[in-house]
Amino acid sequence: MITGAQCRAARALVEWTREKLASNSGVDGLAIEEFERRITLPDQEICDTLQTTLEQAGAVFIAENGGGIGVRLKLNRSEARRIAVLENEGGIVGTDAVP
Repeated sequence: MITGAQCRAARALVEWTREKLASNSGVDGLAIEEFERRITLPDQEICDTLQTTLEQAGAVFIAENGGGIGVRLKLNRSEARRIAVLENEGGIVGTDAVP
């Protein structure tokens, strides 16, 4: 289940207002605001709906992985290919340690 902070962060990453999330998810805008502000905790079904809607918009929710829970933006195929080219361009192998 996502947290209100994750919902707010995911909404910012996909550049959606609360109103846009409400219209795309079918969840009341006031319920989203109260969830994000930690005033109320909606039921599991509403949290799942918000998470699914934000994932469809490109957000990726991160479960506890040693660094805590979070959210990031999913890369599209073009961005992933550009990163792969940069990572595989070759050159002298060295360390990143700076004196």
